[in-house]
Amino acid sequence: MPSTAEKRREFRRLHESGCFVIPNPWDIGNARYLQGLGFKALASTSAGFSFTLGWPDGAVTREMMLAHLRELSEATDIPVNADFEGGFADEPDGVAESVRLCCETGVAGLSIEDSTGDAQNPLYDFDLSVQRVRAARAAIDKAGPDLVFTARSEGFIRNRPDLKETIRRLTAYAEAGADCLYAPGIKTPEEIQAVVAAVRPKPVNFLMAAATHFSIDDLARLGVRRISLGGTLARVAWTAVIRALREIADEGKFTNAELNEFFRNDIDRRKAP
Repeated sequence: MPSTAEKRREFRRLHESGCFVIPNPWDIGNARYLQGLGFKALASTSAGFSFTLGWPDGAVTREMMLAHLRELSEATDIPVNADFEGGFADEPDGVAESVRLCCETGVAGLSIEDSTGDAQNPLYDFDLSVQRVRAARAAIDKAGPDLVFTARSEGFIRNRPDLKETIRRLTAYAEAGADCLYAPGIKTPEEIQAVVAAVRPKPVNFLMAAATHFSIDDLARLGVRRISLGGTLARVAWTAVIRALREIADEGKFTNAELNEFFRNDIDRRKAP
């Protein structure tokens, strides 16, 4: 298995050119499966992980998230990016400490968002948000050489869809040391191009949270470097489970998916010299 340092170097290299998809597993099984499909990197999903515990997105503790990230990183041969929510702290010093601990899990990258979790005041004040990014950058520089740091501005998914403000924040985060910028919820070619142009030459992550008319090539032409799926795969999986269970409950029928063969072969590959 590649070392943490090798995974981090590879993850950074992926951001240098082209456009790649970074799907979001929520446990070891689907992480191994996605790796088996040939994806070059993965990203955790806070929503998907929370659902496995029977909790809503944002409810897990820092300690639980750190254990989950370590588990994913140790189980895979490819880089894992951490959806590290808001850094599990409000103040910059707290964010820095959380980021330090996250670096120790072996992840190749991590993201910090500017959402407060308060519906009435959904985004941290601009100046505080920038300070939080600077604190995360400083912690990474001390603890995680080559780790890719993504700064997220959440306005478009927190009922504050203001493109001008989103770009103001992303530009400031880029200047404060973020390696990659991310505005989940932007949807139109005009919005995407505006964000890409504002932070160029730094790479931009685009969230493909639902079926759209965009292909990978389309997004690459718009300047997107990385495409993530967020909690989409987890929600798709839960939808399939719910439908199957309703079929059993309502019609007395059973539908089975055969995964044994894949995991049997996967174990054999791991045992091979």
